[in-house]
Amino acid sequence: MRIRVSDVLDLFAAGLSAEQILEEMPDLEADDLKAALVYASRKLNHPVLVA
Repeated sequence: MRIRVSDVLDLFAAGLSAEQILEEMPDLEADDLKAALVYASRKLNHPVLVA
């Protein structure tokens, strides 16, 4: 099963804790949640070139 990063972020945004997300999605592990946050952070942290 594939769980999208956006699905994990939506659960965090809805106010669920990491423990609650892991209960909701037992296929995930704590490291998966951390990886989703790191991925999202890196995607948002991109250079902006101003001409």
